[in-house]
Amino acid sequence: MKRNYVSNSEESVRMFKSDFLESLSKVHFFVPVIIYLPVILYCAYHSIFDVQTSALRFLALFVGGLFIWTFVEYTLHRFVFHFVPKAPWALRLHFIFHGVHHDYPSDKMRLVMPPSASIPLAALFFFLFRAILPLNTDVFAFFPGFILGYLFYDIGHYAIHHFNFKGGIWKQIKKHHMLHHYQDPEKGYGVSSKIWDKVFRTDFEKR
Repeated sequence: MKRNYVSNSEESVRMFKSDFLESLSKVHFFVPVIIYLPVILYCAYHSIFDVQTSALRFLALFVGGLFIWTFVEYTLHRFVFHFVPKAPWALRLHFIFHGVHHDYPSDKMRLVMPPSASIPLAALFFFLFRAILPLNTDVFAFFPGFILGYLFYDIGHYAIHHFNFKGGIWKQIKKHHMLHHYQDPEKGYGVSSKIWDKVFRTDFEKR
């Protein structure tokens, strides 16, 4: 993604003439927690008490969901969000979905995925996992881990752009993502984890 302009303003640039569409493109950072935390709790409750998934199987599926999220996060960011099409209408879509974030990385209202996009994607992944997991009921242990990974990514992404970290793992995560924004947008696709950047050699060289 070629970067031509970067604003560090926390204000939101208007993207749509329609007030309704404009409202769908903005969301407070805590909204995903309100939406998806009950989903996580319900799925976990249903898996443990209704389906009676064993503790070991539940833990393995839950951790598996978390791990798969890190791969999905990397893949979407690298191959979908950073795919730059040629057609004008496709370029417009690209800007709406991710280009605006690179031009306005400090925009407080566009740092987490709006429900208008995240809910259909979550539903798609739920039915995909339900279809491919060994048992249909396994999805109720796997999906909450996957969604927890998404929440960590979404809320962590907001924190990376707006909180100052003095040290530890959060400082390293922030540094990794800031290099993606301000040094080379073709590297550092992992936001909540650098695992897949290391695996696929898109990590930043240490200096």
